[in-house]
Amino acid sequence: MSELWKYVSPGIPDELFERLPGIPMSQREIRLLLISALRLEANSVVWDIGAGTGTIPVEIGLLCPQGQIVAIERDEEVANLIQLNCDRFGVRNVQVVTGNAPQCLKQISILPQRACIEGSKGIKPILQQVWEYLPSTGRIVVTAASLEALYEVSESFTQLHARNVEVVQAAVNRLETRGNSRRLMAVDPLFILSAEKLD
Repeated sequence: MSELWKYVSPGIPDELFERLPGIPMSQREIRLLLISALRLEANSVVWDIGAGTGTIPVEIGLLCPQGQIVAIERDEEVANLIQLNCDRFGVRNVQVVTGNAPQCLKQISILPQRACIEGSKGIKPILQQVWEYLPSTGRIVVTAASLEALYEVSESFTQLHARNVEVVQAAVNRLETRGNSRRLMAVDPLFILSAEKLD
């Protein structure tokens, strides 16, 4: 259990994470949807590709202390940020891998049962490579911020014969204070796609 987050439920406030300017972060409400779509078990092995700030690995690491999480990030400075956030929350079951997917994936010794792919650049080859590593009954969750990425992921799921495909568009509004007034401010909408591999 973390001193910063003493609860068994996910949903760590965004402001508790260390951040770097310009580095994306899965915001709390989106994180909850992603984690829910992964359908984790207590000892799941999870790959998070494009892990960014490391919010997903931290949340899963706390939620599944017997699980193993591999956080993959291409930028070394960002990979260091992931490790910093894991240390900040006392998460010890996350392995941070620095490298470009899909090329770096073959270097990872532990195969995933669940995979989360965040970000839309070059998604198709990454998705196809990860699919090969998933066992039967494995699950994959992918985010898409544009209609083009949504189409690319949907097309890939069709080609891979993915089963139980679900698509959710998350549109979240948060109450914020601006001067003397309070307004609902929109978080950028995002598509969340999930599917199962059933051989």
